[in-house]
Order: sequence, then C-alpha cells, then structure tokens
Amino acid sequence: MTAPGPDEPSEATLRIGRLNGAWGVSGWVKVFSFTQPPENIFDYQPWQADGSPGLLHVREWRRQGPRLVARIEEIASREDAERLAGVELRIPIDALPESGPGQYYWKDLLNLRVLNLESAELGRVHGLLDAGVHDILVIRREDGGRDHLVPFVLDRYIREVDLDAGTVVVDWQPEWTDAD
Repeated sequence: MTAPGPDEPSEATLRIGRLNGAWGVSGWVKVFSFTQPPENIFDYQPWQADGSPGLLHVREWRRQGPRLVARIEEIASREDAERLAGVELRIPIDALPESGPGQYYWKDLLNLRVLNLESAELGRVHGLLDAGVHDILVIRREDGGRDHLVPFVLDRYIREVDLDAGTVVVDWQPEWTDAD
C-alpha cells in the first residue's frame, strides 16, 4: 500500500510530512515523513508549507541516525528553522504518481463501502491507522456502533479493493468487533 499521508484537509493538497525543528546551527531542519519509505518525501518538490515562506525547496538531505534532516533553500539560520517547527508539508495531489496494481493511496480508500464475504455491509472506510507492521482499516458503522478495525493485509483480511465500484471486500464478521 502506498501511503503518502493521512488526514488530508482538501482535494487540492496532500499532507506528506512536517518539519520537526532545527538540526544543528546552520539552518538544517528535522523532517518527519508520512511517505513509505520515509525517504520518498524528497521525491516531491517543492513542498508547500502553510503560511510563510510558502514553497520550500530542498537543497540537500540525508539520514542522520534514525531521522531525516534537510537543508532548505528558504531557511537560512537555526532561528528560521526553529520558527518553522511543526509546519506541515504538502504537495498538490496531481503531483502523485499513479498507483500500481494492488497499491492504493489512503485518500483513494476513504468513504468506500465495506462488505464482508457474505455481502453484509459493515460500513464505510473512515480512515487508516499506521500500526507499524501493517495498516489498519477504520470502518465507520452506519448504526453508530464501535468502528471495525480490520488489518489491511491483502489476501487475508482484505480480499478485494474495487475503486471503480467504490467497495472493499473483507474477510471480517460484524460480531468480531462487538465481542467483549
């Protein structure tokens, strides 16, 4: 599954990461990525940032231990980098490459109808959670009951995704969520 980012606020842009503060004294910033793998965030340029400075252009980047750091053209000092801590990074949705067979952007799955193998409607895709090993499909029920949380494991729990029909078929029973 390709997952550039959760919780997009609009159809025009997609959140792909955020700046997490200064790195060193020369204006480098720590970058938190929502892409898989995380380094893919640097494939999408320029980044759109809310407010000033607007567009951000990466001059260079590297992995520094467990984190990603970057030198941004519009950030000249440690103070500038600190002011931008927490700024979300976005790209236009049309900048995303086409997803391949069996790959889906999270945004493509939102609001799809979810049916189980017996064609019982479980609800609609409300979101996805990054659980590390695999993503979790959050299915909002029409009856207001507890959300179904289904592991996004293809060929095990997720049997079919049909974007054209607007459906996801899962191997899941309603009572599994209601069991205490």
